[in-house]
Amino acid sequence: METIRIKYFSDQITKLDYIDGKSDWIDLRASEEVTMKAGEFKLIPLGIAMELPKGYEAHVVPRSSTFKTWGLLQVNSMGIIDCSYCGDNDQWFVPMYATRDTEIHINDRIAQFRIMENQPKIQFDEVAHLDHEDRGGFGSTGKQ
Repeated sequence: METIRIKYFSDQITKLDYIDGKSDWIDLRASEEVTMKAGEFKLIPLGIAMELPKGYEAHVVPRSSTFKTWGLLQVNSMGIIDCSYCGDNDQWFVPMYATRDTEIHINDRIAQFRIMENQPKIQFDEVAHLDHEDRGGFGSTGKQ
């Protein structure tokens, strides 16, 4: 099991833990009161900083209930925090856009994260043709 050093910027948020023992994702909580008007953008502080192990990164995404509860969209769809963002004042934030007037309270669970190994170094080999048959479309359906 890896050990990760963490600094809390607030004693008002619940300490990090796995989501109800049902997932390997970990909830992130707002560390201050935030009021947003429809159409407004804010970086919402999450009240933590971490020293991720070398070769790892954190993937930060909204919880499935974030939009329904607060009308918030994470503007970068998924945030990536790499292991170089590890200083004493490198607090994590989540960039949110409000689709309606909303209030986020201290300790509200607004995002989640997991830690992933960095992609291995790869090399691209340019070719004139690929070896497999065309699927003829878009995505997994093969339809446009």
